[in-house]
Amino acid sequence: MPTRILVTKKTVLKEAVLVVGLPGIGLVGKIAVDYLLKQFKTEKIAEILSDSFPPSVHTKDSKVFLIKDDLFHFNYKGKDFLFLAGPVQPTLDFKVGSSHEHYEFSETLINYFKSVGVVEIITLAGINVGDNRLNKKPEVIVAGTEESVIELWKKFGAKEDKKEGLISGAAGLLVGIGRLHNIKGVCLMGETNPQLVYGDHGSAKQVVELISKRFGFTVKMKSIEKEAKHIEKTFKELTSGLEQPLEDEPKVDKLSYVR
Repeated sequence: MPTRILVTKKTVLKEAVLVVGLPGIGLVGKIAVDYLLKQFKTEKIAEILSDSFPPSVHTKDSKVFLIKDDLFHFNYKGKDFLFLAGPVQPTLDFKVGSSHEHYEFSETLINYFKSVGVVEIITLAGINVGDNRLNKKPEVIVAGTEESVIELWKKFGAKEDKKEGLISGAAGLLVGIGRLHNIKGVCLMGETNPQLVYGDHGSAKQVVELISKRFGFTVKMKSIEKEAKHIEKTFKELTSGLEQPLEDEPKVDKLSYVR
């Protein structure tokens, strides 16, 4: 079964902005979008199914459902926003999947988004900065389709990292394929550490604040701030006793991979 978009409510959109937050490193994008959805009064307009998702079903109240992502619509002060959220995206483990699945998934979504009037794509992800994550306040790194959109996000506090790197998964491909369809876009990457397997709420908080500044959203931050402090405190306690790397251990300059 290729990627299918089941429209549950037809909606007329005008120059809509798409915000994507699917699972990835530090769960930064997922936490950020899920938090915004709790703050806003949105309406689900579509469900996304794909054979690139795990071969499992979700059960609730003894009923069986296919695993899916959801698309929500939100109109704020006359401007349309779409939020793509959910528990899954195509796997990066090529022992069970392939790169074709990623492209098919992203291409199908882009064709749909273009048809309903999306003119800007914002994907949210995490970027691995290792142990530096807990030594300073996490920043949000921006990469985009053109200089003008990069500069726009920098005005609101995003940072530019000119080092060469890769953005894996939907966070990268939706922006990249969108560019082929003349849809401008950016990937906003919150600095994180992959060991934060239960999610980096502190990094997600920075992403939420950046998006709120750009669009003038009113978002209560108390809940995510509390969770961020708890996660970071626990992580520091867990890592404080770990053995430090040897001084003569060779350092390798690596590409920065995100998801």
